[in-house]
Amino acid sequence: MNAEPQNVLDYRGDNTIFLVWNFKKDLEIGAVFQRICALVINLNNSGEARFPDSGAACVMGVGYDAWLRLALPAPLPKELKNFEPIVGEKHIAVSTRGDLHFHIKGTSSSICYDMAATLAQVLDPVAVSVEEVHGFRYWDGRSILGFVDGTENPKGEKRAFFGLVGDDDPLYKGGSYLFVQKYIHDLKAFKALSVEEQEKVFGRYKENDVEMSDEQKPSNSHIALANVGDDLKIVRDNMPFGNMSTNEMGTYFIAYASTFSTVKKMLDNMFIGSPEGNYDRLLDFSTPKTGSLFFVPSASFLKNIASGAPALEVGSRSSSGDGSLSIGSLKKEAGYE
Repeated sequence: MNAEPQNVLDYRGDNTIFLVWNFKKDLEIGAVFQRICALVINLNNSGEARFPDSGAACVMGVGYDAWLRLALPAPLPKELKNFEPIVGEKHIAVSTRGDLHFHIKGTSSSICYDMAATLAQVLDPVAVSVEEVHGFRYWDGRSILGFVDGTENPKGEKRAFFGLVGDDDPLYKGGSYLFVQKYIHDLKAFKALSVEEQEKVFGRYKENDVEMSDEQKPSNSHIALANVGDDLKIVRDNMPFGNMSTNEMGTYFIAYASTFSTVKKMLDNMFIGSPEGNYDRLLDFSTPKTGSLFFVPSASFLKNIASGAPALEVGSRSSSGDGSLSIGSLKKEAGYE
């Protein structure tokens, strides 16, 4: 039986709340995590029943350190690890800690708020909220910089193909790698450019959202470097955000993918450059303040945790004698034992 994925492929929802929580040290967190798994399932069922046309959903991702501390199944998803900074000649993709990530979305900000508040009630005793970003749909899907975002997203059945883990990691089929970055934009500097120069930064025309031809598109434009081929795509669910009092105007970059290596290739192109040194010019106006990798287990996985059953009801590779590390040895390596 195929695992039921979390709601990572549904693009509905004009309002979002992105949350990152980190567990406190030296506290028992297993029982709370079990409650959170049950709560995520309940919030999604309730949202679908009460507001079926709203796209209301809560998607939870788990970071590498949290996976070990919670003693979740070993071996881990094949590409789950702590994100390592990517250091280019001028720009850095920073790495920041994240134990749990919640992507809350819906057409109404009210249901997003209620979901976030309900999660906080359960998590507060054992965890600290370190990031909260309220995103919104800006006009016709544009970023704060004024260009349409997500045009290259896969459509239809291709969303599942590129967004969900498949048969290459059968234990975690239906799950998804989740990578997030909070970008702050220098709007003053970007708006000082002519529209023609702005378009060269993106490699796309601003008004009609048409991509430039290969002959016209600069090699350091965002599209030229972030697009790594039709066979390597991700499901973006980016949202703009803005805070006038702190002058933080930005984009919350959020990518679901069947493999993290696809995202990593994009990031390498952007920050290191292709060829090296030919970095993404958009980074001259956009600074990442966070960078974290999570794994979004299937909804079936969460239901099993919530019920107290084994998270994975199929055989484990860890006992196959193929040299895989046990959860105990991984925890020792990470300093939890």
